[in-house]
Amino acid sequence: MPRPDGRPQPPRLLASLGNVPEPVASRPYMPGYGTLPATAGSGLLRWSWAEERLAASHDFWLATVTPAGVPHLMPVWGIWRAGHLWFSSSNESRKARNLAAEPRCTVSTSDPAQPVVVHGRAGRVTDRDALAGMLAAENAKYGTSYGWEMVDPASNSVFALRPEWAFALDTADFAGSPTRFTFATGGH
Repeated sequence: MPRPDGRPQPPRLLASLGNVPEPVASRPYMPGYGTLPATAGSGLLRWSWAEERLAASHDFWLATVTPAGVPHLMPVWGIWRAGHLWFSSSNESRKARNLAAEPRCTVSTSDPAQPVVVHGRAGRVTDRDALAGMLAAENAKYGTSYGWEMVDPASNSVFALRPEWAFALDTADFAGSPTRFTFATGGH
């Protein structure tokens, strides 16, 4: 819902990051793809396999939806940290405004040969210690030296995406590796 001046409301604050429990792995339903049973081929991928790719991905594709229901896809830098994907955006950017109206979103790693797709809800982070940790991790990962202005809630939004489900695949075993990870949602 917009403010009286027509500008969007600020994105919802992430009340508590909390721990993300280990997800349940299963074979996704993929009719027509020749997907093997969960015990065939290389079997179900481990969540640690997916987390390695989430941590290593240089870029991510972030899909949000506009208030009019139009999909919006943009590349972002991201940090896989504490079981969440952290990313930032200008407060007035389309993605920040989309997430203010609808926190559900999907991100994908950039490697199509070993993709990890994560769906969940992105919450805005405003805790100063959490923002400092994210900034340090981002500067370390990307070899940058951004200052506080990069995460300052007055001008930029830092989001932490809490996974609800994820999909992973190793194309070296296309039919025997597809894995769906389902997380306890904790009220989300």
